Amino acid sequence: MNRRQFITGGGALALAGVGAAAFSFARTGSMADYAAAVAATRAGLSERPQFADFVRFATLAANGHNTQPWRFRLGEDHITILPDFARRTPVVDPDDHHLFASLGCTAENLALAAAARGRRGELRFDPTGNGSAVFEPGAGPAERSVLFEAIPKRQSTRADYDGRSIATADLETLAAAARVPGVDLILLTDRQQIERVRDLVVAGNSAQMADPAFMRELKHWLRFAPRQALETGDGLFSAASGNPTAPAWLGGLMFDLLFRAATENDKHARQLHSSAGIAIFVSERDDKEHWMRAGRACQRFALQATALGLKHAFINQPVEVAALRLQLASLVGMPRRRPDIVMRFGYGPALPFSPRRPVEAVLAPADA
Repeated sequence: MNRRQFITGGGALALAGVGAAAFSFARTGSMADYAAAVAATRAGLSERPQFADFVRFATLAANGHNTQPWRFRLGEDHITILPDFARRTPVVDPDDHHLFASLGCTAENLALAAAARGRRGELRFDPTGNGSAVFEPGAGPAERSVLFEAIPKRQSTRADYDGRSIATADLETLAAAARVPGVDLILLTDRQQIERVRDLVVAGNSAQMADPAFMRELKHWLRFAPRQALETGDGLFSAASGNPTAPAWLGGLMFDLLFRAATENDKHARQLHSSAGIAIFVSERDDKEHWMRAGRACQRFALQATALGLKHAFINQPVEVAALRLQLASLVGMPRRRPDIVMRFGYGPALPFSPRRPVEAVLAPADA
């Protein structure tokens, strides 16, 4: 039954349709309410912040599937960022590489926010236990930066860009911002090189979508309705990827029926064609500390891109599918090293921001 048949099918059906629409809206929630709630999580940092205020800014960092796999333990003179293994994604990230890279992203936000309020300090990796990041704020003059100002504005923009190239001076600025000891950044703007990466992305996406376990894990982190996204405070919200919203039950059904590799591959190819370039982060060593360093470099790059009016999105299939990782390493001239993160960038539209959990949900007990 098409939409026209439904409308002209009689008063009873029309009334039932109104009731169903109202019921769906009530369960789905409004984008206006969603936008207002998310804006509150991205409000400016107070001039005299407490440690919890710094944590809020830290959680605005990039992270895989928007799982926000971190917990913050507040001490008298330091903040420890712990991995939250309850939020790991064992299929797409079996060795927790992305999880620790996400810790690096949030640690960089924390350090930038503290420096902007006169609390510049030392950020170090603690290898004990499962590994963690420790930030020890100091005291001194406020050091505001374009990277700090970009923190609440940054988003992973999974959309078509406009294909415009980026000035050489801006590429140099991006590279300078992303300099972190132990991490190399490779910027690709040549179309042939971008197409080679595209082929790896498509191959990786095909392999992942052929894996039922991958699809179950991905679906677990999808959020289709504004209310659903706000209630969980995490996950991949459909509107943040430029897709329509729907009640959770309907979104899940449509995902099962319509989410196909061929369509997704065409989308990835189109989006890469519309991008100005690709950033590939490769750390010197394949361990947790360097995964976190790669995350720090990635976050700095993303913030600088935001400050320049650029958008970015992750295309990590070639590093997530082990069989393709060596091909990517050879493509960038580092065959003996493990590429960490792949990101496309360019000029593109603004989309709704992703949700974040409240600060109290990410705080770890002092004796944890």
